[in-house]
Amino acid sequence: GGKMLAECLGAGLGYRCLDRDTVAERAAASGVSQEELLDALLKPPGFLERFKHKRYQYLVLFQAALAEEVKTGGVVYHGNAGHLLLTGASPVLKIRVIAPLEKRVAMVRERLKMERHKALAYIHKVDEDRRNWTRYLYGVNWEDPSLYDLVVNLDVLGINEACEIVSAAARQQKCFAFSEECMAEMEDLAVGSRVRANLAMNPSTSHLEFEVTARRGRVSIRGKLTGTDEFEEVRRIAQAAPGVATLDLDALSMPSKA
Repeated sequence: GGKMLAECLGAGLGYRCLDRDTVAERAAASGVSQEELLDALLKPPGFLERFKHKRYQYLVLFQAALAEEVKTGGVVYHGNAGHLLLTGASPVLKIRVIAPLEKRVAMVRERLKMERHKALAYIHKVDEDRRNWTRYLYGVNWEDPSLYDLVVNLDVLGINEACEIVSAAARQQKCFAFSEECMAEMEDLAVGSRVRANLAMNPSTSHLEFEVTARRGRVSIRGKLTGTDEFEEVRRIAQAAPGVATLDLDALSMPSKA
């Protein structure tokens, strides 16, 4: 029911609806395979395990594309991992939709034209993949209610009732009017994600992995370097990203001398 709820919210709030495939298409514009990028988002940890770093690159690109899409507000995103890829942004209202198994089976059978036993197996596999995926990448339990601001149970609520409740919650948020402070916070998220994506795709740093945070133009980068020349490359690439005013590279770990 996530897509239906998102469409109802979009119509009621006057927000744009955004799905995972649209974000993946934007991320793939960086020159990667859209199909492989979606696999990195959807497949369980065993998939592409030999290409673990490539999965990191795809997730970084997806996060950067998602942050760019939502940074100006007025968006309802429906798709897995949104609440994890936008962690720490207070203008984001995180909703989880749950429903009884039999209701989910009926919806899958109607949508995918499956027999009951196949629909049941499909649901169990999707749930297990998501559970493993979030535990593997983020060390969290996908079903943990504390990861969300609101959990909506479609066993007792219809889509319209759920839509009214979520709309009311959205309107109560301090960032509903998207003040200057809220816009700055989302811009910080976009700038940090943009720098990280640029580092992930530049040939001179694409073999490395970084944590990047930004606050009002000051960008901090944490990570482990493998060569002494990489420090200046990180500086050069990061400084070239729009929105970067100053850099903090103190947390970069230099390679040990033999």
